[in-house]
Amino acid sequence: MNIDPAQQTVAIFGAYGHTARFLIDEFHRRGVGLTLGGRDPVRMAALAEAHPYARVHVATVDEPGSLDALVAGAALVVNAAGPFGDTTGPLIQAALRAGIHYIDITGEQPVTRHDFETYRDPLADSGLLFLPALGFFGGLPDLLATAAMGDWAAADDISVAFALDSWHPTPGTRKAGARSAGKRVTVSGGRLVPFDDSREVPADWDFAAPVGRQPVRALGTADQITISRHLKAPEVRAFMNEAPLADLRDPRTPAPTAASDDGRSAQSWLIDVVVTRGAERRTASAAGRDIYAVTAPLVAEAAVRILTGRTLPSGTAGGMRAPGEVFDAEDFLSSVADITWSLR
Repeated sequence: MNIDPAQQTVAIFGAYGHTARFLIDEFHRRGVGLTLGGRDPVRMAALAEAHPYARVHVATVDEPGSLDALVAGAALVVNAAGPFGDTTGPLIQAALRAGIHYIDITGEQPVTRHDFETYRDPLADSGLLFLPALGFFGGLPDLLATAAMGDWAAADDISVAFALDSWHPTPGTRKAGARSAGKRVTVSGGRLVPFDDSREVPADWDFAAPVGRQPVRALGTADQITISRHLKAPEVRAFMNEAPLADLRDPRTPAPTAASDDGRSAQSWLIDVVVTRGAERRTASAAGRDIYAVTAPLVAEAAVRILTGRTLPSGTAGGMRAPGEVFDAEDFLSSVADITWSLR
């Protein structure tokens, strides 16, 4: 769905980062006006030359006035700048001062937890929507879990299983992992408890075709936070197959490289979300290419829906929300051309 770029502008902070490239291209394709921001004047000058249709501002979280200049005239700001523990607070405050909506793309579980615990009540009924962790981790599994839950008021267990054929992490991913070490949690007994990877987990996960059965390890992920904020289940667990985790642990694994002109890598991924209630079981699965690139259509679809009023009634009051609270999950997932998904 296109919107009038003369009527709506989105600001992107961290605009020269790896994922921001995909965000810029996706928003421009949809006809959304753009203002781009980042702290490095040289890199911002290069962005201005590469994207003459966009306004460009040098901005830093240490100078609130520069953030205010970045978001001036925008209807929504996307925070794509890590480490998100440093940037989410200042960008949320800038959005509040400007009276605009906010989305970030962090996959950092401690940051997502902090943002919900710090801002959920103060931002309630603000009329502005603040959506943290709207990406491959956090937002996408949350939408899948919401679709799988369907008309159930509660479930016994929600399990999220990720399968990647490989993982070439960005420098930002490595920094985020180092910052999150020892701070992760999981949902057990209806509470957030410290993550312990020695907890009993399935040795293997039978992923949807064509991936099949894979050895997995437990994770502490952003989606455990987003899901637990609005779906009732005492256990919310996350797993990943072992091969990409070995890539992530290896300091010699290179950063992602483009395999096509659009900048995407050749990496493939699959997510299974299984919701159980007694003997009943529902599964939502999604598959696609490049866990960084898929963030762009998710964020752009959310932004366009917010700016054109295509939210659920529960989203009209605003506040710090998970995407499954704000959007019709099945319709949203079906609108993202970059993924294929199913519900069974």
